[in-house]
Amino acid sequence: MRANLIKTIAFLMSASVAAAGAVSSASAQQQNAQQQVPQGWFKVCSKQEDNDICNVQFIRAANTGQLLTAVNLIQITGKVNRAIFQIAVPTGRVIPAGIGMQIDGGQTQKINYAICLPDRCIAEAPLTDALVASLKKGGELTLTSINFQNQPNPIQVSLSGFTAAFDGEPLKQSEVESRQQQLQQAIEKRREDFQKRLLEEQQKAKQGN
Repeated sequence: MRANLIKTIAFLMSASVAAAGAVSSASAQQQNAQQQVPQGWFKVCSKQEDNDICNVQFIRAANTGQLLTAVNLIQITGKVNRAIFQIAVPTGRVIPAGIGMQIDGGQTQKINYAICLPDRCIAEAPLTDALVASLKKGGELTLTSINFQNQPNPIQVSLSGFTAAFDGEPLKQSEVESRQQQLQQAIEKRREDFQKRLLEEQQKAKQGN
């Protein structure tokens, strides 16, 4: 059962990336003009056997489309009842350090890593009512991991829109699927632009020599 739930959670994490395309119309117009990967708080739900699983997530991606961090609040109800708080960061982390979580400059809480996949490492803790309440009241979430060079990598995550996503209705599967292609196009465009700028800089360097 746990293996199946992990697979479903992984699906929800991927689906939430697509769901990030469901932004407000004004924001969407601006992001489409800049070919940016959509970001923000969204809820995606799915059914796994006798369980309902919902994931409220925020994603931060680099210009290349690489994941910088993802925050997942996963609620499983039905035959299995679990509430999980997850933070995903790139690989190459110092595992014993865990991830430091701080809300609005408050006390930093250590979240221990649970698993590392080929493209990300995931820290996990119980999702409590107290944590949800703190996130709803907060304005900014700071997540700090330690990279392989033993340097801290803090990421600031805005909590604007968190309450609406957590308490609101999930996106429909059709909405998620319809935005998957849009998201992939945005990521590909950003990668192409990055490669183009890199080649231009290389050409400038050669001419300078």
